[in-house]
Order: sequence, then structure tokens, then C-alpha cells
Amino acid sequence: MRHTCSSSRAGRHIAPTSTAGSSTGWSGTPRRRHVGVVPSSSVTTGSSGCPSSPAAHSVPGASLGILRIGGDSKEVAFAQHGVLSTATEVEVTDDTVFQIGSITKVWTSTVVMQLVDEGKLDLDAPLAEVLPELQLADPDVAKQVTMRHLLTHTSGIDGDIFTDTGRGDDCLELYVDQLAEVGQNHPLGATFSYCNAGFNLAGRVIEKITGQTWDQALRERVFTPLGLAHTVTLPEDALLFRAAVGHVAEGDEDPHPAPVWGIPRSSGPAGLVTASAADVLEFARMHLEGGVAPDGTRVLSEAAAAAMTEHQTDVPDPYTLGDSWGLGWIRFGWDGHRMIGHDGNTIGQSAFLRILPEQGIAVTLLTNGGNARDLYEDLYREIFAELAGVAMPAPPTPPATPPAVDATRFTGTYERASAHIEVLEKDDVLRLRLTATGPMAALMDEPTHEFDLVPVADALFAFREPGTQTWTPVVFYSLPTGEPYVHFGVRATPKVS
Repeated sequence: MRHTCSSSRAGRHIAPTSTAGSSTGWSGTPRRRHVGVVPSSSVTTGSSGCPSSPAAHSVPGASLGILRIGGDSKEVAFAQHGVLSTATEVEVTDDTVFQIGSITKVWTSTVVMQLVDEGKLDLDAPLAEVLPELQLADPDVAKQVTMRHLLTHTSGIDGDIFTDTGRGDDCLELYVDQLAEVGQNHPLGATFSYCNAGFNLAGRVIEKITGQTWDQALRERVFTPLGLAHTVTLPEDALLFRAAVGHVAEGDEDPHPAPVWGIPRSSGPAGLVTASAADVLEFARMHLEGGVAPDGTRVLSEAAAAAMTEHQTDVPDPYTLGDSWGLGWIRFGWDGHRMIGHDGNTIGQSAFLRILPEQGIAVTLLTNGGNARDLYEDLYREIFAELAGVAMPAPPTPPATPPAVDATRFTGTYERASAHIEVLEKDDVLRLRLTATGPMAALMDEPTHEFDLVPVADALFAFREPGTQTWTPVVFYSLPTGEPYVHFGVRATPKVS
């Protein structure tokens, strides 16, 4: 495994410096490309060391990419760490492809907005106009749900449905057929709850309108015009590249290769894009520049690209990711600056993308296991502070003396697809017992985990998983109609008893 450093600290020019033998674990060289004139002011990486060591967070392999554009200039820099798999010890390079997980949702949203541009789809029209065969557990929702509900995670369709409907081109059609058996997590439009199922349904709408599979539509409408040579959706295509393998672990044990490589093809629109850091940044660049490809081809109208970033709905838990959602994009408020981005998690792989439109900056981090969230926190805090002068907000942390809170009103059982949650008091301590259910539970060594909930504020608690430094927020709240919910992991879960 390589242990050389390519610093991502920055002042004015993005220019990582290789320092052989550094203990930070990063390696890489800048790839600068100037379009037109050389910028009069640039961002220079210092040589005083790397922002963070992936090895310190037990991350087997990682790829970091930084982009800055302005006027007629474009600067990019990349750094890599570690191996594709601890079993093979093949090194990560800058053309390694990682699963980007739910960042895929922004790609799916981009194709949706293309169809809006073309007048083939109305965000606020019932989906039943395109899919008259759509059946959901609540017949009224099936008649009323719109594409806007899907892109903003407000449909109420229970979201963590990963039913494997096979490898055929009809997998999404079969997936949508079985949504008739999936419960309604909350009333239509009543709250925000992260919904993978909704994006798979959006993918089926794309198929119905274009006459192509979702994979084909994405290739033709996004990959090809952007010149993305290291981006795929199918595992047999990923095999043609230097593909990372996910790693999993329990507690403080060392990460080991995951038992399976990816999620089913039927969940493609929610999370099956696999890409290099360079290709993720090229996708981000297209959005930063208002929907235009490198050769000037318009991939998305400027109005549609802007609409995707605009506020659509607030999030009950504004701490885990962003404070609000756009059309596909997550919206973040950092130090008075508005940012957009998305995260992605698959089986043992995690990906991060943050974009600061006002300064033309995009940063992506692709990883294949370990405490990737902790690495992201350390790395992005330093990069954005030094490159952009923007302070990344700290995650909520319990005070030294937690406030006194009447927690009895929160005890009980909460349930949604793929999760059974018990909140109980033990020895005057509030505890959360989380049991994974459904297909994903079979991939876990231990499907049940229990955590102490530490009060942060009246209805805000936090817990920390073993071996991690980042606290996970847990918010208790009620719908406007009074039904009690718990919100964490960006998912709303109703109280059932």
C-alpha cells in the first residue's frame, strides 16, 4: 500500500505536492487544465501536510478530487490512498472507479429535468398520467403522487425497499409492480423521509417516457455528452475498469471485503452509478456551469439546473446532512454560504460531493470502507476552510452536562420498511435499539445494535457508534396532525406503539 502524500490544503492555486514517505497516506499529482487564459488569481496548495489520513479512519482505499472553475479557467487536482481490496492489495489510482451510491439520485434527477425541458414531463402532474398502471398501498396516493414528491423525498412511500427483481431489462417495471405491497410511511407531502423506492419509481418513469432502460437513458443523456469514460451502471461494465470493492466491519475490527459487490439492478436509479473522481467532478462542473457540456452542448437548460438547487422542503433533522432539499440536490448552509451536494452509501462504499457555486468549487471523496464519515468531516473541514474561507459546521455534540429532559414521552416502538426501532429507558438512560429487517439485514453480521441516547436539547439526542468520532443526531417530532415520529439517518419513522 502506498503511503505518500498529496496535500489538499489550499490557498490560491490547486497544486498538490507529492511527498514520498509521508505518513498521511495520500498520493497523487495535480491535473491542471486552463481553458483560455491562465487565471490571474489561483489557489495554491501548501506543502505543510495533508488534511487527514485515511488510514487513521481505517479506510482501505480512497480517491479525492478538487475542482475550481472561474471565468475561462478550470483547475483540478486529485489524490489517492490505499487499495481496491484488502484481499488483492491492488492500489487505488486516479482512474479507479468507486460506487457513488445515492449521489446517483442527482444523475437520475438530471435526466428527469431534461424530460421537463423537452416538455415530456410535468413535475406537478400525477405520475398516473405516465404510469396509469401504478398501484400503491394507498390508492389515493397512487392517483396524486407527483415527480416533485419523488425528487424531494416527500411521497411517503416507505423508502428502503431493495427487492431484487432480477437482472433483466424489465427489473424496474417488476420493482414498481411490487410497490403495491409497500406501506405508506407518512401521508403524502406531510414530512421529509429519505426514499430510495421513490427514485426507483422515478427511474421507471424515465423508462416509460424514453422507451429506453434507465441505464441506457443515463448513458445517452449524461455519460456520452459529458465524455465520461469511467462511469457505468452495471457491474459487468465496472469489471472493465480498476473497480473498488466495498469493505465492512463490526465495531473496532479491521474492515474486510463485503460479501457482495453491489445492490440489485432494480435499485439502479437510487444508487448504482460507479465512477471515477474525475467523472464525478465533470458532472459537478456541468451543473456549476448551468447545464453545459465541455464542448458547449447543452445537457440541461440553465433554468432547470438552477431549479434543481432551489429550496423545495425542509428536513426535520437538519444536522445529519443538509437543512433542506432541492430537486435531487441536498442543500447545505455552511457559515452563511449556500452549498449543494449529496452523499452515497452502498455495501461497504461511501461517497461525498460538495459544491460551493459562488466560488465555483466542487470536492468529491470516494471510499471503500472504514469510518468514511469521520474522514469526510476532517478532510472537508480543512479543504473548505483553506480553499474557500468557509467554516464547515460541527455536528451536534452533547454538552459536558446534558440537559434534563423528560424522555418518557419518546419511549415506544417505531417502525418502517427495513427498520424496527425501540426507544426504551434503562437505569434512567434513554436507549435506542435498532434492528435491520428485510433483504439488507441478511448482509449484516449482527442486525441489531443498541445505543445510549445523550440529550442535546429538548427533543434532540445523539449517539455515537463504536469506533467512530462523529455523533449521530436523533430528532423526535410530530406531524402537523399530531402523529409522533423519530427522525435519524434522514428517515422519518412513525411510532406504532
